Amino acid sequence: MRVLAVDVGGTNVKVLATGQTEPRRFPSGPKMTAKKMVSGVKEITRDWKYDVVAIGYPGPVLGGRPAVEPHNLGRGWVGFNFRAAFRRPVKIINDAAMQALGGYRSGTLLFLGLGTGLGSALVVAGNVVPMELGHLSYKNGTYEDYVGVRGLKRLGKKKWARHVEFGVARLIDALHPDDVVLGGGNAKKLKKLPAGCRKGENANAFLGGFRLWDEPGGAATSHSRKPSRS
Repeated sequence: MRVLAVDVGGTNVKVLATGQTEPRRFPSGPKMTAKKMVSGVKEITRDWKYDVVAIGYPGPVLGGRPAVEPHNLGRGWVGFNFRAAFRRPVKIINDAAMQALGGYRSGTLLFLGLGTGLGSALVVAGNVVPMELGHLSYKNGTYEDYVGVRGLKRLGKKKWARHVEFGVARLIDALHPDDVVLGGGNAKKLKKLPAGCRKGENANAFLGGFRLWDEPGGAATSHSRKPSRS
């Protein structure tokens, strides 16, 4: 079975299919609707062959479907028929959860994605638990306001990095994970990773998408998902 993994971000949509070695991408942004995303994916993968689709969605997912409209993209995601649009079976999971699934090794993993906002997920004994830690209150706003791209632009790289270090330490103290992965496009802007963290690989999102289809008939939900070990 050939899987097309789609990682939907606030800046870009990235894709990779089984058997391919180089991901492809196109810009997203606040005007990108679900329909435009599907059209863009089809356009850049017209020469690829795939049987099923895995989508990492930047927001809560319930029952395998987007539960709310994304903060940093256009409207029209809730209720959209992705299976009909792609004409293939589709599984959808929160984008941070998909990256966490791809980077999971053992024990309890805390994944934090430093991108447009702050993606977050736990993997506990192999079960994915998507979270929305970026919306927790932090100083005069939320975590996203300080460690997301808005904070990076407002504070500058040096102050932003200090907030990342402090914020990550608070979350580690609260959740007591065995492993912490920092992913997302802005993780590479850190000169030094916070204590107890490792950097996520860019391919983790795609690996997580492939793992969604490892078990025949498995359902991608917003609550749990047990990956196969690779």
